[in-house]
Amino acid sequence: MEDLNSTVRMHKLTMSNRKNCTLSGVNDVLSFDIHEILLETEQGMLMIKGEDLHVSRLTLDKGEVDVEGKVDSLTYSDVGGVGHKGESLLAKLFR
Repeated sequence: MEDLNSTVRMHKLTMSNRKNCTLSGVNDVLSFDIHEILLETEQGMLMIKGEDLHVSRLTLDKGEVDVEGKVDSLTYSDVGGVGHKGESLLAKLFR
């Protein structure tokens, strides 16, 4: 029988007019302010930079996040060992 807790979620990002983003496959929101949002996704770390950014909906049990504001950039980084304990977030990001 399949274990539902070990199922990998599909990561999907949909953006409209650089103002509204809907993301799925999000494991955690690590930090956010009006200029930058840092997310841990199924595909690695995602940094969203822009102006007047807001997390308008957050449903981590489903892995869904909605972001509003002017998006200037989306940057993914493949971080080996995401989710492993004993290593700081900054150490994972800047390896």
